[in-house]
Amino acid sequence: MTAIHTTHVTAPTQAGLHRPLVLLLATGAGLSVASLYYSQPMLGVLGSELRAGDRLVGLVPTLTQLGYALGILLLAPLGDRYDRRTIILVKAALLSLSLLLGGFAPGITWLLGASLAVGLTATLAQDIVPAAATLAPESQRGKVVGTVMTGLLLGILLSRVVSGFVAEHLGWRAVYVAAAAGIAVIGVVAWRGLPRFRPTTELDYRALMGSLVALWRRYPALRQATVSQALLSFGFGAFWSTLAVMLHSRFHLGSAAAGAFGLAGAAGALAAPLAGRLADRRGPELVTRLGAGLTAISFATLGLAPLLPSPAQLGLLVVAAIGFDFGIQATLVAHQTLVYGIEPGARSRLNALLFTGMFIGMAGGAALGSLALAQWGWLGVVALATAASTAALVVRMVRQS
Repeated sequence: MTAIHTTHVTAPTQAGLHRPLVLLLATGAGLSVASLYYSQPMLGVLGSELRAGDRLVGLVPTLTQLGYALGILLLAPLGDRYDRRTIILVKAALLSLSLLLGGFAPGITWLLGASLAVGLTATLAQDIVPAAATLAPESQRGKVVGTVMTGLLLGILLSRVVSGFVAEHLGWRAVYVAAAAGIAVIGVVAWRGLPRFRPTTELDYRALMGSLVALWRRYPALRQATVSQALLSFGFGAFWSTLAVMLHSRFHLGSAAAGAFGLAGAAGALAAPLAGRLADRRGPELVTRLGAGLTAISFATLGLAPLLPSPAQLGLLVVAAIGFDFGIQATLVAHQTLVYGIEPGARSRLNALLFTGMFIGMAGGAALGSLALAQWGWLGVVALATAASTAALVVRMVRQS
């Protein structure tokens, strides 16, 4: 087993964690993660202007997500080894440049390269959240993490709406340029207002990555949180990857209608601060069980759809989407609060493990959800998502020794 050498962080400004700083962190997290989703509503325009086929254009969001997943695993752990302030500033500069490269890309090849770079550097969000957890006093950690996660979730929610509107009126290149400018402003404000962070380990990169395995083996609570969140994300991925196809085939609705269902993500943005405060008062364990239970119930209610008329079925979809999104995001904030308290000197690595598991679950759910839809129809997807979220609740109910 790889040894883990850490020194407990001495939070440099716990007493100075004021509202403008929390707002900066929340805004930075939201704008950086929004960079992953700007391209999605613009793919049709991108294809025609850059004279690229559907397959090549489809690689734009794919490479962005791939870059993000690789960045979480390979770059996020560096927050324990180096000053997080420096990492945040460097990534903000690189993300801004990557977005500019996308905005001025002369062809699809350049845009694909920029997309991969955007994904890698958008992991800035995964440096900001552990930074917020480090700066927050223990009694307020859930609240602060919840507030920053609200910014992150709003970034996801609003990114597609904003990019679609701007692209329609000013062109797709303006979206990338404006996004680059926004990240640059965040970088400047962070340079002026963000305190320095003392590194918590002196491990070199190889040993740092090896310590991920050691952390996974050492802490049952980390494994429990990661597996549970991955199972919830599995159901999430299965639902959203098949919704548009189901709406088209059953209700003859287009992609705009499927996108409108994404507004249910507002429930997740609301869940984050509420879950953080409840985790501070009653403990994160309770929040994880409530969140997982709400998710399982929300997915299960979709099984009632065949008994209802078509308009009521659509209403049930909306209510269920709000319910499971609320439950999943509340559980995520509670899991982050729990995981960040395991070993303060390894918060970046713990965060990397949690989110890597979450993305694996989401990707697995998207893949198996499509297979379930083809084999058993929409009720097969519902059964798959319900089973996964119920399993997440069972994992949360098991007490760790």
